[in-house]
Amino acid sequence: MRSPADNNGITNVLARVDRSSARLRDILQELSADEVHDFQEKLLQSWIYHDNALEGIVLTHNELRCSLQQDIMIDVTLMPTFEEIRAHRAAIEVVYEYATKKRGTVDLDIIKKIYSTLTPNLGDPRLVRYRKDTPLHRLYFHEIAPPEKISYRMRRLIEWLGTAQAKNMNPLKLAAKVHFRLMHIYPFPKGSGKLARLVMNLILLRNGYQPSIIHATERQRYYDVLRSPHSGLTRLICESLLNSVDGTIRFFEEGTMQSSIPSAMAR
Repeated sequence: MRSPADNNGITNVLARVDRSSARLRDILQELSADEVHDFQEKLLQSWIYHDNALEGIVLTHNELRCSLQQDIMIDVTLMPTFEEIRAHRAAIEVVYEYATKKRGTVDLDIIKKIYSTLTPNLGDPRLVRYRKDTPLHRLYFHEIAPPEKISYRMRRLIEWLGTAQAKNMNPLKLAAKVHFRLMHIYPFPKGSGKLARLVMNLILLRNGYQPSIIHATERQRYYDVLRSPHSGLTRLICESLLNSVDGTIRFFEEGTMQSSIPSAMAR
């Protein structure tokens, strides 16, 4: 059971995220279309870089640049890496598309659509299949559902998302809880971590927040909080979002791009 001090700490960080996010929304409304586009491209690169780093994949600036600019000639031996990056970008675009649809909850069709887009050469959501075994060698060491329980637990998660409890929950807490539950179901043989973070950010974006990009330097902490009650993940998600938003505000107010704007190569 969390102590009152823990609860107060979460409440304080939630309030700080709300204040900073409101301030950033005001700033973005004053920018030109070109400035917003430039910001979104930097945010996208940061998202892809750090999300891959959480999976143990460290991308170079050149790999990101070449894969995201389709007209650049590339080394054919790197094609699988570039295909993964491009699929990741396409999945993020799907998340933004769904985020504009304010009505409705996250359902299984949406999850399968995001996952099929994220997975190169899959494409069709009807081809999505849950994993059939428990991998012996994996990055994440928290407890995951046995294969025979995956379908049931996914149904329970989707049912819960339609309840009044979920609909009335603070969006930041909801995003963390869904992320946590998806990671403990771990539904797919590959890419379940990326999927869980994409769904988390879909919930955040739908509720007017920027995406929460968990920094590569927080990788071990991220692994650790997945083995504890989800309040630890809530704090990490909020702190990651707050760092990104505050850094972006500093960039637009002070012009300190290298030290402040969310960057794929920062820190």
